[in-house]
Amino acid sequence: MKKILMLGTGGTIASEITESGLSPQLTTEQILHYCPDISAFCRVDCRQLCNLDSTNIDPQHWQMMADAIREEYDRYDGFVLTHGTDTMAYTAAALCYLIQYSKKPIVLTGSQKPINLEITDSKTNLVDAFHYAASEDAHGVSIVFNGRVILGTRARKTHSKSFQAFSSINYPELAVIQDGRLLSYIEQEYLDHPIFCERLDPNVGLIKLVPGLEADFLEFMLERKDGVVIESFGVGGIPTAGPKSYYDVIGSAVSAGKTVVMTTQVPNEGSDLLLYHVGNRLKTGLDVLEAYDMTTEAAVTKLMWILGQTKDRQEVERLFYRPVSHDILIKAGGK
Repeated sequence: MKKILMLGTGGTIASEITESGLSPQLTTEQILHYCPDISAFCRVDCRQLCNLDSTNIDPQHWQMMADAIREEYDRYDGFVLTHGTDTMAYTAAALCYLIQYSKKPIVLTGSQKPINLEITDSKTNLVDAFHYAASEDAHGVSIVFNGRVILGTRARKTHSKSFQAFSSINYPELAVIQDGRLLSYIEQEYLDHPIFCERLDPNVGLIKLVPGLEADFLEFMLERKDGVVIESFGVGGIPTAGPKSYYDVIGSAVSAGKTVVMTTQVPNEGSDLLLYHVGNRLKTGLDVLEAYDMTTEAAVTKLMWILGQTKDRQEVERLFYRPVSHDILIKAGGK
């Protein structure tokens, strides 16, 4: 049987009801106790990394998870991380950059209901995650949730309460799991020895444009961050009206060595800055990067990973457009 390491980080799956609402309380051993069937098809060891609501997970925790996997990588056939759903997509994307081309599966799962409730999705999700982690077809970082396997760089939480919490954005699901049976669609690329990265630059910001938002807000963030991802409207662009020019603010920041990435608030089909005047001038006149069909979660965490390695402008651009774990499918006319 495969030997799997279960890493606990908290989340709803580990939560109990308190006077102030759900709070992570259960350890990995206690969670595993609710799913005795797992012992029939794999051997499991447990390790508790933290016990947090995923709202409190930050880049330091991503590095801690990656370090724990690196320390134990040679001892286990796969890894299952229990994690809160709210920031799971960010963690999954970050781990794709911190642990690249892993031959062994690194599976994140969680639940919308605590495991100790009578009606819960946690038991099914946990058993499915171990089934996938024990499969010969599983490689790299993925999320297993509600019977679906989603690539780590392509996941997004799209439902706040439903059991079908996650969707795969601009990329097919890797597999489906039903009643313990795995149907794999896509096998991921892997190396015999994965590439572990030890540095992230957490000083990356995300700003979401809303109609009427003054450029001062972007200027304030750019002054304090090494890089900023801007979520624009539609296929992308910046407002051309207002007392202060977005174009000038971005131009000054780029000239000062800051990295600016343009993406879209629209989940599907990606950006295309060249299409409209509000984006064309930005793409052709300023040295900004375009996320195309990347998820926001992937764009943010990839920028953290890149800026943790280098601040050289040409190298930042090269790494950003280099696909990692199928995070970007560059469109015709792009770089």
